[in-house]
Amino acid sequence: MNDSKLIAAARRARRHARAGYSRFKVGAALATADGVIVSGCNIENASYGLSMCAERVALFKAVSDGHRRFSRMAVVAGPDAPTPPCGACRQLLWEFAGDIEIILANIRRETGRFQLHDLLPLPFDARFFR
Repeated sequence: MNDSKLIAAARRARRHARAGYSRFKVGAALATADGVIVSGCNIENASYGLSMCAERVALFKAVSDGHRRFSRMAVVAGPDAPTPPCGACRQLLWEFAGDIEIILANIRRETGRFQLHDLLPLPFDARFFR
């Protein structure tokens, strides 16, 4: 699977975003190790803390469908500047997907690429419980 398909899936997911409060629509697409793409969009509600980021929606959908190994994620937002995952998404991605590549894009072009360890340099994970 190539990166353009992954980015296109994130762009399609973004169209379904429910961002009635922030108006900040995001789509994400997570590639499994065996080539399946699982997408998600952000979903907001009046109790803002209960809203869900696109990255977590895609990750939770993938895990709930039985996927356990991942290679990369594309995140698409509106701004021209790179828009990386929030801290909570970075933490969950680290724990469930490991040091995957994060591809950032907007509706027109790719805006950046990072390894997750560069976005989350000191992760809290299961190593602390051993």
